[in-house]
Amino acid sequence: MLGSSPNFNLTTQQHSTKHTSRNNFKMVEVFKTNVQKKAQSKMLLCILSEAFPSFKINFDLSDCDKVLRVEGDNIEALRIMTLVKENGVKCEILD
Repeated sequence: MLGSSPNFNLTTQQHSTKHTSRNNFKMVEVFKTNVQKKAQSKMLLCILSEAFPSFKINFDLSDCDKVLRVEGDNIEALRIMTLVKENGVKCEILD
């Protein structure tokens, strides 16, 4: 049943912006990964959160693309992909 899933379909949020109260824009970047286990996603969340403490970062492992979603100001997609790949995980921007 469409819309009954508690998981938000993150793939629809790629490259969107959200207006904030200080006239700043938040970027959202969505990546396709091959993360399979929750423990692996937690480890990557720790690494990415340390590198980008002001970003909101999460995985949706129920999505077929094992989505990594990053929200924040001035997202450095190449740096994020590099950090993820350095930890043995495939990572590419979801088109």
